[in-house]
Amino acid sequence: MNEPELLLGALGLCRKAGSLLHGYDRVCDAVYSGKASLVLLASDASSRTASHIRETCADLVDCRAMPLTIAQLSALTPRPAAVFAVTDENLARLCAKHLTQEKEDSAHGL
Repeated sequence: MNEPELLLGALGLCRKAGSLLHGYDRVCDAVYSGKASLVLLASDASSRTASHIRETCADLVDCRAMPLTIAQLSALTPRPAAVFAVTDENLARLCAKHLTQEKEDSAHGL
């Protein structure tokens, strides 16, 4: 399995555990209330959405781009969404691990 598939699997686990939020407003609420452990953006999120959510997360929670598109992520949600939050700290680390691994592989030319 490649990293995007592993990340999608980890996000599915988050959803089943009730620890995955989607949608701009719900994610912003989770960030402001301190419930979000990690915020994730779809690779094809609009630049406006990405800049607004990064500004919202600044100094509060880690915000990362995913190698997954809105269409790929639609299997996890009833409606398409570009912004996600993981509310469980351990599951957030699992998701971040798959993002970190992809960065390391590309840095090593893999």
